[in-house]
Amino acid sequence: MAPSRCRRTGSHKAHSLARQWKTKRRRRDLDQIHEDMLPEKSAKLLRQEPDPDMPGSAQHYCLHCARYFVDLKSMKDHFRSKVHKKRLKQLSEEPYTQEEAERAAGMGSYIPPKKVEVHTQPLDEMEESG
Repeated sequence: MAPSRCRRTGSHKAHSLARQWKTKRRRRDLDQIHEDMLPEKSAKLLRQEPDPDMPGSAQHYCLHCARYFVDLKSMKDHFRSKVHKKRLKQLSEEPYTQEEAERAAGMGSYIPPKKVEVHTQPLDEMEESG
């Protein structure tokens, strides 16, 4: 019988194992991805040098989800997935700024966040190189 996920190996552990697992699988935050979507950064990320340590030698990268894929087919499948579409919807709202935080604290009037148009990255450039 397999041990339970929440079981601790010793009583000396002060922090939970669930928190360790959560931070191990941590993804990039939405504001970091918004920075990556700037034209100069996105061009660099989409055309990376081949790296044998990364999945697919770092040639198939989803800019919006910050994930690497093994091949072009798995990346296309990801673009049709619910996870990717949900991430696009999350990215459609402009990231928070310091001014917005101050307005929320009562130091100004409320202005609703702006919408940003986000589309899946084009695949035609990748098919030529792949």
